[in-house]
Amino acid sequence: MSEWKNKRFWTDVDVAPVDAGFEVHLDGRQVKTPLKNVLCVPSRPLADAIAGEWRAQSDEIDPLSMPATRYANAAIEKVTPQKSNVADMLASYGETDLLCYRALQPDELIARQAAAWDPMLDWADQTFAARLNTGNGVMFVEQDPTSLANLSAAVHALSVFEVAALHDLVCISGSLVLGLAAARGSHPLDTLWAWSRIDEEWQIEQWGRDEEADALMESKRLAFENAAQFFAWVKN
Repeated sequence: MSEWKNKRFWTDVDVAPVDAGFEVHLDGRQVKTPLKNVLCVPSRPLADAIAGEWRAQSDEIDPLSMPATRYANAAIEKVTPQKSNVADMLASYGETDLLCYRALQPDELIARQAAAWDPMLDWADQTFAARLNTGNGVMFVEQDPTSLANLSAAVHALSVFEVAALHDLVCISGSLVLGLAAARGSHPLDTLWAWSRIDEEWQIEQWGRDEEADALMESKRLAFENAAQFFAWVKN
């Protein structure tokens, strides 16, 4: 996502309904993306969230404290010009979905994966008519073309703002199925996050925690949470 930094120059922040959706205004002036496009979003809750981020800024703008603004920027500047390509990239995760690659051993890890991941594959089948195959180890697992096509259609049906959020949900979790479940709010978000981390948590149990790795995972967890919240604001 584009990064930018500037000093606070405004006093009032307002949301303005327009024909294309909702804009955020600073002292009556439109908020622009880093590439100077008008920041116009499709829902009032999302516009209110972005306005709240701008109100919360102190003397210097901190982009890292403004996830909704950054996702909106990404949707407008990065997804809009190439939505089909981005959707294709996300849909391709179905070909090598995390949930389809199971441990060879030990039995306890195999059981943990099956208990969490099998119901999610059932959910994908029931929701998208997309039954994905599983295998053990790292050998490539062939998937049914119809299942992959149905998952791809679900991704391509999303708006550019939804695709921007789905990007992080899928890429961070390593799973198109988990990403779509998080986007749809079909399961508690913390549960989906935990299910994406089964292998890592198993390794931690065996070898202990690492402070640097924990910090990285926490940043990813927050990004996963922010992406799901952004998707919900878009839908509302």
